[in-house]
Amino acid sequence: TNVGNFQKPHNLSDGSVLAQDDSVAPAATMSKQADAIVAGLRRIEDGSVISNEHTIKWRIFTDKARAFFIKGKLDEAERFFKAALHQAKEGFGLRDPHAASALKNLAEFYVLRKEFEKAEPLFLEAIEILEQSFGPDDIRVGRALRNLGQHYHIQNRFDQAQTCYERALKIQGSVVGPGHPDYANTMYLLARVLSQQRKRKDAEALLRESIRILEEAGLGESPACLQRMMFHSMELMNLKQLDEAENLRRKILHIMELSKGWDSLGTTAAAVQLSVTLVALGKLRESEELLQRCLAVRKKILSEDHIQVASILVHLARLSLLRIISDIKVNNDLCRSHLVRGKRLVNDAIRIA
Repeated sequence: TNVGNFQKPHNLSDGSVLAQDDSVAPAATMSKQADAIVAGLRRIEDGSVISNEHTIKWRIFTDKARAFFIKGKLDEAERFFKAALHQAKEGFGLRDPHAASALKNLAEFYVLRKEFEKAEPLFLEAIEILEQSFGPDDIRVGRALRNLGQHYHIQNRFDQAQTCYERALKIQGSVVGPGHPDYANTMYLLARVLSQQRKRKDAEALLRESIRILEEAGLGESPACLQRMMFHSMELMNLKQLDEAENLRRKILHIMELSKGWDSLGTTAAAVQLSVTLVALGKLRESEELLQRCLAVRKKILSEDHIQVASILVHLARLSLLRIISDIKVNNDLCRSHLVRGKRLVNDAIRIA
């Protein structure tokens, strides 16, 4: 999640939504609100309170922290995430899973703020608590390991990320099974980190399997699956498996056409990827036809002076140069025409940029 956009952090562990007012309030005021709720709790038959004071405060502070984060009020969010952690430890104990949940929330908050040195010890402590509470092969441990792997991954600490992903994948495989979409999600993350380590064959095999799992789960046309297909096609290009890359990119374009139509930037992006593959295979005419269509769509949706229009012009200019090479022994006049056209396209792209 991008902190700059202050979108809702999807990875933050769930807590019960008790607070309705999202207005900014100091911690002392929030504590008084929590005390009032505790005082009003009904007692069950044996006379015990449904939930204790710390439980209520933990939930309220967690909800408030999320609300402040979404609004971009990061200092307030941090204060309430810390307060929630304190209440979890006070109410449930230092080694309780609720404390682990609060630790992960605060850790993920620091990751989103790129304060990685603060996040790592919190992740490690949370994992240790979960392992002690549920055992090393529990699914909650697997999820926490995947989060830690992402923490390492975005810092380019690839070996550590790989270790976390592999362990998380093993746990998920034994608990939810190797055909579960969540298993495929971790597999995709592992594939990406392997790719960044130039272990392309291993990455390609994992990508292929991850896509297969989603397709068999009825998610073959989902945004997540399309993203994986696009990445898979790049790996196939890197491995010089051009025919397979072409087939996959045609499939992606077909899905985009059916779901978005041609008047879509997403569809043009898929078409540009296919055109690149066609160039590598020497299919210059079809590549040019695709690019011309993309150019018309982008001019219509954006403007004639948009940078995404310029990028298409660069692709077309490159095609003109390749046409010169292919036609130079056949027709000098045609080569000169390609050269003039290529220069014009490059100049237009430079002007826009």
